[in-house]
Amino acid sequence: MQKIVKFTDDKYICPQKAIRKFRSAKKLCTPLYLYGVTGIGKTSLVMHNLNMKCCSYYSASETSADQIKIKEQSAEYTVVLDDLQNLTDTTERENYFEVIRKLLSLNNVWLILIARCPFPRWLLPLRTKYIFAEIEESDFLFSLDEQITYLEQYDIHLTLEEHQKAWNLGGGNALSLLFFVMEKGNLELTQRRQWDYLETHVYDRWDLELQEFFMDISIVETFTVGLASMLTGRSDVEKLIFRAEEVGNFFDIRGTDGIWKCRWPMRKSMQQRLRRKRSIEQINHLYYTAGLYYELEEKPLEALSMYEKYNDMESISRLLISNARKNPSVGHFYELRKYYLKLQEELISRSPVLMAGISLLQSMLMNIEESNRWYHQLEKFAEEHSGSMGKEARSRLLYLKISLPHTGTANMIDLLKNADLLIHNKKVVLPELSVTSNLPSIMNGGKDFCEWSKRDTELALMIGKSVEFVLGKYGKGLVSLALAESYLEKGKDIFEIFSKVEKGRMDAGRGGMLEQVFVGTGILAWLSVLKNDADGALASLAAFHDRAEEEAPNLTSNIDAFICRIKLYQGEDVSDWMKQVPDENAEFCTMERFRYLTKVRVYIFLGKLEAAYCLLQQILHYAEIMKRTYIHMEARILLSIVQYRLGQEQWKDSLQNCISQAEGYHFVRIFTREGTALLPMIEKGEFTWKDNNYRNQIITECRQMAKEYPSYLVSRNNIVLGENALQILKLQSEGKSSADIAKELKISEATVKYHNKETYRKFGVRNKAAAITEARKRKLI
Repeated sequence: MQKIVKFTDDKYICPQKAIRKFRSAKKLCTPLYLYGVTGIGKTSLVMHNLNMKCCSYYSASETSADQIKIKEQSAEYTVVLDDLQNLTDTTERENYFEVIRKLLSLNNVWLILIARCPFPRWLLPLRTKYIFAEIEESDFLFSLDEQITYLEQYDIHLTLEEHQKAWNLGGGNALSLLFFVMEKGNLELTQRRQWDYLETHVYDRWDLELQEFFMDISIVETFTVGLASMLTGRSDVEKLIFRAEEVGNFFDIRGTDGIWKCRWPMRKSMQQRLRRKRSIEQINHLYYTAGLYYELEEKPLEALSMYEKYNDMESISRLLISNARKNPSVGHFYELRKYYLKLQEELISRSPVLMAGISLLQSMLMNIEESNRWYHQLEKFAEEHSGSMGKEARSRLLYLKISLPHTGTANMIDLLKNADLLIHNKKVVLPELSVTSNLPSIMNGGKDFCEWSKRDTELALMIGKSVEFVLGKYGKGLVSLALAESYLEKGKDIFEIFSKVEKGRMDAGRGGMLEQVFVGTGILAWLSVLKNDADGALASLAAFHDRAEEEAPNLTSNIDAFICRIKLYQGEDVSDWMKQVPDENAEFCTMERFRYLTKVRVYIFLGKLEAAYCLLQQILHYAEIMKRTYIHMEARILLSIVQYRLGQEQWKDSLQNCISQAEGYHFVRIFTREGTALLPMIEKGEFTWKDNNYRNQIITECRQMAKEYPSYLVSRNNIVLGENALQILKLQSEGKSSADIAKELKISEATVKYHNKETYRKFGVRNKAAAITEARKRKLI
């Protein structure tokens, strides 16, 4: 039946965005659809802006479709159909569909539809035929200024900070503001009233299935269909989500990448409802189920957060032991550190796996004394136990002797030989051990093997087979790849390096690990860069990234960092990459060293020299403590570049230190990679070289890199174009030819082309379109 609605509130205020859309639709008589959560002001907007004498209002929750009788009109007439979300019966929906279709076809009838949900699926056929204007939920939200105006009508005057808190509570929702007024500015009481309103005016009107569904999933911030199925024990979760979407706008994330997220007020109120209606045992079981789901999905951090909610120490210790059995490249030692470090010593001391895991974690955290303490505890345990526990302890000790980050490579040759014998005699079983730690390097991966590079060919023949046997899958292809990398660093023949890489990649591909394939792909990428084929390097890394996403997602962050490094050679804007890098100022994570070293280069490129300097100091501290020779040299080279650009005289000492150290290993490419930035420094300063051929090779390759990659580490803030070059670029951006530009500027075409060539060189681009794009990025034109 038709319902007459009268509004007499003279303090009514509506957000301007919603009013503008309403008036625009009214002026053009465009069918209008309004939606948003209950109490947001949908019906109020309509009724305050209509002449009710020329309007019929119907609520779908109180009116059947056959009661709506509207004929052709001689003058403009408005029909409002409200509460469409309450139409859940299929037959009634079909009847309403026909009524709405008829109303849309009538002359002089302006149709307004109101619901709590986005445009419903059952009306989509009409949406494709008729153009609807929409006023969505966000349009009804008050801005901070509109909120201030609204509250001042009720003589509520707050500071800007207090206004911000009130806005944050409801996000500008009109009903929340009304409750705030009713509670005289008390935020806590306002929140309670909001929750109570949802309880009585929304949730209690749903069927029981939907209520229980939202209560169950309220314990998690986001959910997938699989997680919701486990929590609810239902196989029809997608059907329930579909129903939920049709009764209201309750999701912040709607199935994006398979993820769903309830809106914060709803989740909080549902958690409150859950605590009132379920027992503690039932709630704890929900958390246990969620934790188990995350464990199966290999998301230990999320699983632990669920177990921690109800202090399930048995599940927590089980998961931590399981994770400690993995090597750091695939395990989550650093991410789970707060849980490991909270374990009681008594519990750790009963498990060889946990003792080894804690020792390894403390080493990763650069807490050397603590790492050694747990190592010695494990030694004592191994002496006191026999049988399977003793064997486990001895196996973990061998693992730590090989892999502890802070112990370096001292006695490693004898250790590997002995490990070969122990494993053959079945006295130990070596846990999986990654040599690379997810880096595209063996020589500078889990440990620093610079010293081995001095005897690379000899050691490959002497212990190559033993190493491959001891490391199992991680050893396949390792010797060939290690030789290839050593040859690459020492500036040897490219074709010899290439043949070693291909053999290593093929061996790793036959039953080995993708981590080793990453090393091979990385070496080939560097070879492409040296051959002036950065595009080829990017293509190979991008293809490998796709494969890693499927087979070894733990590699993707370092692949992204590698891609970033290659783009720096091309002078591309890589600032977006910085969004995914960990903040070294919050906490320095040793497992992120490859990304940190990439970040330093991006800092230099962006002209943030002070930030680069500070990060390099952290990296150098790490390199000294953990015996990382290569990283120490690499960081020193980058530090010399930063110091040079900051005008600090110490740059010469820093670079000389690197030259003297690297020459002992005959490392060439550690300088070549930074060739563009280093060349003016090497040519300007006087340095001591023991081997003139070594010096000449470095200078030659640096000159070649400077020629091929003129924009590498050239700060975007430091590029300056002359007046003519800028004028030419501006005119080119307007579509003018070289001949037209020469005529307008009264210069020769040859001069135009010369300026173009210089501009391309400075920007590190290859054509006019790229130069114009780069100039716009830098806001030069």
